[in-house]
Amino acid sequence: MVNKTATAIKGAPAQGVLLKDMKVSTGMRVFRALNLVFLLLVVFLTAYPFLNIIAQSFSSEGFINAGQVNLFPMGFNTETYKLILADSTFWNNYGNTVLYTVVATAISMVLTTSFAYAIAKKELKGRSVFIGLAVFTMFFNGGLIPNYVLISSLGMRDTIWAVVLPNAISVFNLLIMKSFFENMPRELEEAASIDGLTQYGVLFRVVLPLSKAIVATMVLFYAVANWNSWFQAFLYLDNPDLFPVTIYLRNMIAGVTTAGSAGGTAENVGQIAANIQSVTIVLTVIPILCIYPFVQKYFFSGVMLGSVKE
Repeated sequence: MVNKTATAIKGAPAQGVLLKDMKVSTGMRVFRALNLVFLLLVVFLTAYPFLNIIAQSFSSEGFINAGQVNLFPMGFNTETYKLILADSTFWNNYGNTVLYTVVATAISMVLTTSFAYAIAKKELKGRSVFIGLAVFTMFFNGGLIPNYVLISSLGMRDTIWAVVLPNAISVFNLLIMKSFFENMPRELEEAASIDGLTQYGVLFRVVLPLSKAIVATMVLFYAVANWNSWFQAFLYLDNPDLFPVTIYLRNMIAGVTTAGSAGGTAENVGQIAANIQSVTIVLTVIPILCIYPFVQKYFFSGVMLGSVKE
């Protein structure tokens, strides 16, 4: 018995070496090479537009108008950055966007988490009805004019609530959180209930601390959507002091705000007109690019944990 065990132990490393040294087939090598080339191509095609925008934002007028700017700035110039950063309207709209994003994300997370946790309970009466109502709104809605009439009749036009409330719950995010909560071990909640915790205590002291991955993922989803949103503000806000920075960017792209009206002088108005849109786009996306690395580690695991059912 001892000899057989010793032989097995001695044979284990040899087997590991053989598995490690196994030759990869030619077909697999070709597949890996093609897969690498394909993924690099996808990365390049995805990154190129943004890199081009950054290059244009730092390039001079002549090179931009001649179409010579690709991945690197030509004729390095920061005049437009100085103009935009000195524009009080830009900073006011930027502050509005931060406020709208924080408030809207907070409201969305409270409502989505509460709704998802409730419909994740199989013993909930009318559970299928609530799920059906939520899914129904993914395919059908009241339409633009009824929504506008509703927001106006509620007195929310020209207020922050017209921006942060209409899209407070994303059904897609709701279903992901619901699936995540359904896959959590029921024994943990039962043990917490036996220890005297109420349903709210179980949610706040047991479930949510174990749901950091999905919560971070949903915060990222909602924050990005709210930061990039512009149509709600464009539709319901008339006061320029309440506009988010996306409306500022939209006005730049649409030509409503020209270089001259933005404060450009006769000497630099051509330069500003050439890359003012690129500069505004770069300044608008910087916060999201800075936030994403901190939640990226939760992003993949959060989505996968909410989408795989054992």
